Amino acid sequence: MTLTHTPGSHPPAASVPDPDPSWRPALARHVLLRHDRVRGADLLVLPERVVVLHGPAGSIVRLCDGARDVRGIVEELAARHPKAPVAVEVPLFLGRLREEGWLR
Repeated sequence: MTLTHTPGSHPPAASVPDPDPSWRPALARHVLLRHDRVRGADLLVLPERVVVLHGPAGSIVRLCDGARDVRGIVEELAARHPKAPVAVEVPLFLGRLREEGWLR
């Protein structure tokens, strides 16, 4: 899960606390998730900024619909990708997006 962004624009992963597992993440009102067919990448479209999502980041953000909690997102991704370290990486990733203000 990687984001293309301006270096130094987010806190280091170690400083972002794990989100509450009962939190039901959803895109912030000013953020749109789009797929760019030319780039073959998912994008977060913000006012005056576009963030390119790489790897599985787009599929993770798609699960942030406000209905699923973090625990449910992790469980779904763990079922899809049993050997991936989703229980550790996904909450940290979601926490970073929340710190940026892209998830509520």
